[in-house]
Amino acid sequence: MPDDPYLGAGVRLHDEGQWLGRCGDFTEIVPAADGARGSGRLRLLGVAPEKELRDALARGTRRALRLGRVWLGPLDLRGESFAEHYTSIEVAGWRPSAFGDGLVDIDVVGESWEGPFPYERTAWERRRGGMPERVNSWSSYGTPEREAWLHLVRSHGCRKWHTAPPPGRRYHLDGRFVTDKPGLYLALGEAVNGPGGYFGGCLDALDDCLGGGFGVTAPFTLVWEHSDVARRALGRRLSPQGEEYSFFEAVLEVLGEFQVDVELR
Repeated sequence: MPDDPYLGAGVRLHDEGQWLGRCGDFTEIVPAADGARGSGRLRLLGVAPEKELRDALARGTRRALRLGRVWLGPLDLRGESFAEHYTSIEVAGWRPSAFGDGLVDIDVVGESWEGPFPYERTAWERRRGGMPERVNSWSSYGTPEREAWLHLVRSHGCRKWHTAPPPGRRYHLDGRFVTDKPGLYLALGEAVNGPGGYFGGCLDALDDCLGGGFGVTAPFTLVWEHSDVARRALGRRLSPQGEEYSFFEAVLEVLGEFQVDVELR
């Protein structure tokens, strides 16, 4: 990579909020250390196997136990899938399950399944109990944990049917905890669709949600309480190219394109 003309002057690094440093040469990308994500082995408890899986377990050969591409959808306590992973898996072991007669516990290894990052596990365990019943339940999370929760909120919201309300309504955004990008989208989703609600996870997704089908009909009024928190936290950001811009103003611009009257308080 040293001959790449785009890297001839070195590389500067930033985290969207501040510059982290500069290096004069760039030779390779070092992959994350082993164990950065969860184990590649996944244990499925209390599986009720259908005929195809029962036949594969009965044959027990390596070829039979390569199940190919499958959807893995972890369920919450209500039986609702809250995440999806499409991956190739192979059965590495199985045994009768303590969860009931005819059920088995299965160990599988996936080619692209790496399990959640450690910081995602809190969100996953919480999501297993269902969606939250109050707003700002995510407020104590750091940015990585908020990102993990936003991912689960998005997965739930994009599969949910939303009744289109009439235009002209007023929505209140509690901005006390909007100190980062995922916090903004989580607060906005709850302003529109209540606790655990989804209304965009990036500017393009926000644009799509404003177009209809996600619980609101433009034009409408958004009352943004404590907007100064977001203005301070998101007023100066760095683009991937290192150019300064205001993410706070970028969100207001997208809202304005759909005739959303934003009252900043």
